[in-house]
Amino acid sequence: HHPAYLAASFDLAGPTFRDKIVTDYKATRAAMPDDLQEQINWVHEACEAMGVPILTAAGYEADDVIGTVALRAAQEGFEVAIVSIDKDFFQLVRDGVRVYDPREDGAWFDEPGVIAKFGVKPGQVVDVLALVGDTSDNVAGVPGIGKKGALDLINQFGSLDALLARVDELKPKQREALTSHREDAIQSRQLVTIRTDVPVDVNFESLRYRGASRERCY
Repeated sequence: HHPAYLAASFDLAGPTFRDKIVTDYKATRAAMPDDLQEQINWVHEACEAMGVPILTAAGYEADDVIGTVALRAAQEGFEVAIVSIDKDFFQLVRDGVRVYDPREDGAWFDEPGVIAKFGVKPGQVVDVLALVGDTSDNVAGVPGIGKKGALDLINQFGSLDALLARVDELKPKQREALTSHREDAIQSRQLVTIRTDVPVDVNFESLRYRGASRERCY
């Protein structure tokens, strides 16, 4: 795709602000295998050798760094592509920011694409995720409300806040679930929201893609 500017981000070891919100965040994930762990630094070196600088920020996940840089770049007038297979990035899609899924032949997602693929507008994605939860990250969500139910509710009420304010209008089972797990839903939304205010220093000119370093790659 010949990007004019390019960067990658990786999670750093250690806790993030999400671990302060809930102590068992990502606790259900299996430990990284030792033979993968020892390759991480090599992967970072390979990126740098191929001309792809790495941006990180202590206390934040790679997603937050990507979100911050993407929005800042869009504000600077760049056409931004977030390359990821992670549906959570749909929440960042807007004018100047698209998501590119590199699997198979590749797929681009602008706002209509997010609606067609996920079922709601980009600004509503976090509210759906807050209801559904995420077992891979140990995000609770609201028990008993699956993705279809969450999509129906957010499309009907418009947002999680509006849904919680009008919970009396729901069917008994949904009303009970949301009444009992109101705080879980709000906390889950905090956890799945990609931060866009990470204190990462970015000089966009340093991200201009100049190609690989033949010597470093060798």
